[in-house]
Amino acid sequence: MSQPMASLAPQDHVSEEECARGLRLLVVEAAFSGGGGALTSGVILAAFALHLGASNAMIGILASAPFLAQLLQLPAILLVERLRQRKRIAVLSSVVGRLMLGVMAATAFFTGMTPLLVFLGAQFVLCGLGAVGSCAWNAWLRDLAPEKQLGQVFARRTAWVTAINLILGLTAAFALDTTGEGSPQRDILFACMFAAGCVTGLISARIVSHMPEPAMPPPADGPAPRLRALLVQPLRDGNFRQLLVFIGSWQFAVNLATPFFTVFIVKQLGFDIGLVMILNVVSQIANILALRFWGRLSDRFANKPVLAVCAPVYILSIVGMIGASQLGDPDLVTGWLVLLHVFMGAAVAGVTLTATNIALKLSPRGSATAYIAVSATVTAVAAGIAPILGGLLADFFTERKLELLLSWTNPRGVFDFPLILTSWDFYFLLAGLFGFYAMHRLTLVAEQGEIEPREMMGEVLNETIRSIRNISSVAGLRGATVIPPSLPRDARIRLRLARARARRQLAHS
Repeated sequence: MSQPMASLAPQDHVSEEECARGLRLLVVEAAFSGGGGALTSGVILAAFALHLGASNAMIGILASAPFLAQLLQLPAILLVERLRQRKRIAVLSSVVGRLMLGVMAATAFFTGMTPLLVFLGAQFVLCGLGAVGSCAWNAWLRDLAPEKQLGQVFARRTAWVTAINLILGLTAAFALDTTGEGSPQRDILFACMFAAGCVTGLISARIVSHMPEPAMPPPADGPAPRLRALLVQPLRDGNFRQLLVFIGSWQFAVNLATPFFTVFIVKQLGFDIGLVMILNVVSQIANILALRFWGRLSDRFANKPVLAVCAPVYILSIVGMIGASQLGDPDLVTGWLVLLHVFMGAAVAGVTLTATNIALKLSPRGSATAYIAVSATVTAVAAGIAPILGGLLADFFTERKLELLLSWTNPRGVFDFPLILTSWDFYFLLAGLFGFYAMHRLTLVAEQGEIEPREMMGEVLNETIRSIRNISSVAGLRGATVIPPSLPRDARIRLRLARARARRQLAHS
């Protein structure tokens, strides 16, 4: 079903049938874009860089590339506003950017600093073109997807991406275990992964070209808007400014430590890259199981209450990584890492879904481009600085250590609990401090239709209790645990009668 290049042009009218078809394609496309991302980003990207001999500083720069490249969304605003063809921009930038994965695949067969620099440069080109396309893509989806379906649509799309990540993650973990570190077989494996990511990325771009794009509102009479004028509107929005402060502090907190999880597990804890991939799979499983649940809650209770529950869990899990360096038994460490990744996977599903939705929801329909780009710029600066700072300070913290001795004395003796913070432990602690500051800033953001997180959690607990009752194999358990609704009322009535009798007796005495 080929279409000419003219099909990249926007449509003056998009019917409900075309809109529904476009949303279905949006979910299908996630299988290919998610597959490409699973093979070329995250743990695999860091593992490939370590395989090529990257230092901590270069790992930090590599981790910052997707974020610093987002600064290109600023000139992309003008590109979108002047061309007013968001699909054409998104598709063409995706095609050229995904070709960079083929360049990165070729670096697997060379050694020295030059392949590393080429690898890093290709990553920046890929991320830069992705940022340009993302500016057009997000504003396009904002006008295509009905607001009431945002949560469900993005939940289904993210579920597809997560499922693909799960399958390919297991495959990659098995493949990495069968190849020796630094071996020619591992060179071929990394090259194949990035070549496959290139192919699936190009397929993704073709699917996107078949989605309808509603035409943007006609531009106002007069000269084309200046970049400064476009940025002023979201910055004058007080509520959106509060959201920007939260986004900036949150992204700095998360990206100060999480890009170095692979380095921490491999270098400080001494595990192989296969365990890192398995932990990533565990996190993806938790993500899949939690995603639809958070999507329903965000549509029912708004995004902010869900975010206020998920974000602290994620931050506490990052801080909990410190515990992995305190346990001496490898089995205990492995179990602790698995538990943390379960919590992080479930929490990040809610954070990613609701943070995207709330930014889109606070952006006015038809003029969301500037709002989304400003949000992406704040994310780029905060999340881009954090891993570079972490990488540059890696050697500083490596040479320093903080020891705390906790003692418990009882009749049987004295028990000592030493706490030793070294290397990346400091980053996890700092990330926690910045993360809780970000949660404070979230409380200042107002979202229409939001409820108190406590009320939402009450509903969550009620649904959980109902689910437990439904799946219980003990027939009489429900009757034994359900409190009759009349029991508290009868108890209050009896208590008032007893107090009244006591007052009468006291009055007569």
